[in-house]
Amino acid sequence: MLLFGCEEPGSDDEVWDCGEMTTEMEGMVRAPVCKTKQSILYAWAKDAPELKLPKDVAFPVGGETGVNYLVLQLHYMHDRNEPDHSGVTLYHTEEPQPKTAATMILVTGGLLPPKTTESFETACVIEEDVELHPFAYRTHAHRHGVEVAGWVVNENEKGEDEWFLIGRRDPQLPQMFAPVKNTSLIVRQGDMLAARCILKNNEDRVIKMGPTGEDEMCNFYMMYWTDGDRTMKDNVCYSPGAPLYHWSSEAGLNHIPK
Repeated sequence: MLLFGCEEPGSDDEVWDCGEMTTEMEGMVRAPVCKTKQSILYAWAKDAPELKLPKDVAFPVGGETGVNYLVLQLHYMHDRNEPDHSGVTLYHTEEPQPKTAATMILVTGGLLPPKTTESFETACVIEEDVELHPFAYRTHAHRHGVEVAGWVVNENEKGEDEWFLIGRRDPQLPQMFAPVKNTSLIVRQGDMLAARCILKNNEDRVIKMGPTGEDEMCNFYMMYWTDGDRTMKDNVCYSPGAPLYHWSSEAGLNHIPK
């Protein structure tokens, strides 16, 4: 399940086909999740436990936030004829909170060759003048995922990259938002965020990155808070992934952790 904030939803219907699966839903309108201005607020999979936000931290919605609608997207592994009651319970207040939450996603494209273990990597420099305090992270890949991890990277005076782990997790475990253990971690302007997925393909086919169950995904979610009401304008970090993109060549990173 993915919870999106939309300026305007993709359809006026209560339920619609988001177009991300291989087959069309008979009798349903096919439309995108959001028609305008989309952001990811929350994600859940594989029987993960609930998420509780830290004290004084909240996601702003309504008003002038640009989040006028909440849209829940569900991905089903199997087609069942029985009723489904999946959903997300939200707690809300009309009182402004001192700290504002947002979710950044680090994601790659790419191709996974047959009979191969490959590293899919992405990295982006934080160019906005805002301090991010990571407090939770989530990893996501499909059945070929072995490990997904994310780091904050900054360069010291010697030109050496220093890597600070946000989180690392096996994506085959419950895909929860796990707490960031390093509670003193702060992401500042000029720092780099980097994520890596290790994927293993034992099949005889090339597997592409994509939304269906037959594709793969490399996603690292970082939930963060900021003081006040300002968060990142752009909360997506994308790379084309392997074989076109690697940290050492395209991003120029060094002292890369194993």
